[in-house]
Amino acid sequence: MSDVRVIIQRDSEQEERVVTTGTTAAELFAGQRSIIAARVAGELKDLAYEVKDGETVEGVEISSEDGLDILRHSTAHVMAQAVQELFPEAKLGIGPPVKDGFYYDFDVEKPFHPDDLKAIEKKMQEIQKRGQRFSRRVVTDDEAREELADEPYKLELIGLKGSASHDDGADVEVGAGELTIYDNLDAKTGELCWKDLCRGPHLPTTRNIPAFKLMRNAAAYWRGSEKNPMLQRIYGTAWPTKDELKAHLEFLAEAEKRDHRKLGSELDLFSIPEQIGSGLAVFHPKGGIVRRVMEDYSRRRHEEEGYEFVYTPHATKGKLFETSGHLDWYADGMYPPMQLDEGVDYYLKPMNCPMHNLIFDARGRSYRELPLRLFEFGTVYRYEKSGVVHGLTRARGFTQDDAHIYCTREQMSEELDKTLTFVLNLLRDYGLTDFYLELSTKDPEKFVGSDEAWEEATETLRQVAEKQNLELVADPGGAAFYGPKISVQAKDAIGRTWQMSTIQLDFNLPERFDLEYTGADGSKTRPVMIHRALFGSIERFFAVLLEHYAGAFPAWLAPVQAVGIPIGDAHVEYLEKFASAARKQGLRVEVDSSSDRMQKKIRNAQKQKVPFMVIAGDEDMTNGAVSFRYRDGSQENGIPVDEAIAKIAKVVEERAQV
Repeated sequence: MSDVRVIIQRDSEQEERVVTTGTTAAELFAGQRSIIAARVAGELKDLAYEVKDGETVEGVEISSEDGLDILRHSTAHVMAQAVQELFPEAKLGIGPPVKDGFYYDFDVEKPFHPDDLKAIEKKMQEIQKRGQRFSRRVVTDDEAREELADEPYKLELIGLKGSASHDDGADVEVGAGELTIYDNLDAKTGELCWKDLCRGPHLPTTRNIPAFKLMRNAAAYWRGSEKNPMLQRIYGTAWPTKDELKAHLEFLAEAEKRDHRKLGSELDLFSIPEQIGSGLAVFHPKGGIVRRVMEDYSRRRHEEEGYEFVYTPHATKGKLFETSGHLDWYADGMYPPMQLDEGVDYYLKPMNCPMHNLIFDARGRSYRELPLRLFEFGTVYRYEKSGVVHGLTRARGFTQDDAHIYCTREQMSEELDKTLTFVLNLLRDYGLTDFYLELSTKDPEKFVGSDEAWEEATETLRQVAEKQNLELVADPGGAAFYGPKISVQAKDAIGRTWQMSTIQLDFNLPERFDLEYTGADGSKTRPVMIHRALFGSIERFFAVLLEHYAGAFPAWLAPVQAVGIPIGDAHVEYLEKFASAARKQGLRVEVDSSSDRMQKKIRNAQKQKVPFMVIAGDEDMTNGAVSFRYRDGSQENGIPVDEAIAKIAKVVEERAQV
């Protein structure tokens, strides 16, 4: 056997090694149990891959991003095998890895029951213990069709070869190159146990799956299209260690407790009535208070920063969206047109920017007026598919805190700097403090404007972002076709990342709307346009804060800032006077005068997550005082009434948490 020379890459270090022909990646990394695959010339390979002369080979750790994908994809195969062993009539759809887990779609006669998931998980554990080998096999299109003749969805995927989409998960099965089938082989006899159309790579054996759990099942359209059959999707999760699985399940339990849909109902904040429709929320009085406080504070801060408020209608003639280009590239996300005025198409607006451009263009503009900062709480409507609508975070009707800044090219850098600083400071005021920034740059295949303009704008955004001394993550090709953008990513109390504000440069709309201002020399010049949504939407930001605080809003945002709890009926009037005095100071105070016992009143206030429970009895009345009980159960006694009101007011003014 001849020798081959390979280079083993470990981080920044390289080791040259001479091995015999036929040596596998597994042999290169023998004894390194955490390595479950290899990367060769940028491509992921199974450890069974035979290395070739001159190749650079890097081990893929199970805990790396690629390693986790491979682990979860392999676990999805094990789940599909278990399903077909228990439900032989089940037809296979697609089974890709996703964030923190995996899923697989099945065509079955009836939906899976929770007991079915328990049985499937038990069968998976059996398969895992068998240590079946994942074995890659190249097949022709005809061979694949013959072997998978009983799997109609796989046959469709074979026809997609070279055009499979990442969005619907099809690209884990077929790509532009050769077709491959992965066999699950018996560890001892090598007999075929199960097989699937798949690009791989996979773990060496099912024993390399350390920890997994099935989570839930749901209905899903084949390849995400409502025109296709409805399949049953089973979701699961898999992790490199049992401790990591346990930590993830604990995290999910905490996230479930914080689910804004659950809290919205428990705290009587909002609802999404069936009679109104999916993705269309109504805010109840308490939720309305929180939203109004959010909006009022934002409005005041915007006015301090020189923004001018505008109002625009909810619907417009379709011609406006032809001018803006939305009907060319965003029609699928818009509600269908309404035909009015003898057949003229009107649309609910999906965005506010075209109307703001009309405000700019309503009269001649001078360079002396720039920068012009237009701001609106503008309600927009977007047709989201029912499968992706999710409470307030993915709605069909929502209100954007939308600003558009028109400035000169010379003002662009300063305006971007001011805008980003303002955005971050305002988010901090609401209690979000852990950020990183993402810079989305040009897609070479999809952009308008000159390369020079893009380079200048991108570099300006980069410099503005770097001034904030925050982590800056590149998003190559992620910009919209009309300009680069900065996205503010914020972490909440349990470490989840939410995309919050976006700051987007736009070379397209000023051109489409022929926007101009008169320069100092009298010439007509295009303004630079900056799109900026600070919250994204009021509804989504409301949901993020609700989950961040687990419903326990800081006092300034809380719908009820204090509740009076009388020890007995004789103390109700005393607390009513306290509440009246507090309301005159602008505080939101209620008194629980129900017939419930005091302890139940305290429990009710705790369930409603009220910041201050104000308790009064005989001694308090005698001394002109009250007692405070806080959310954590601690208590402060004998506080004079005026001092108590001042203390609540101070906490509210300072936007502090108690």
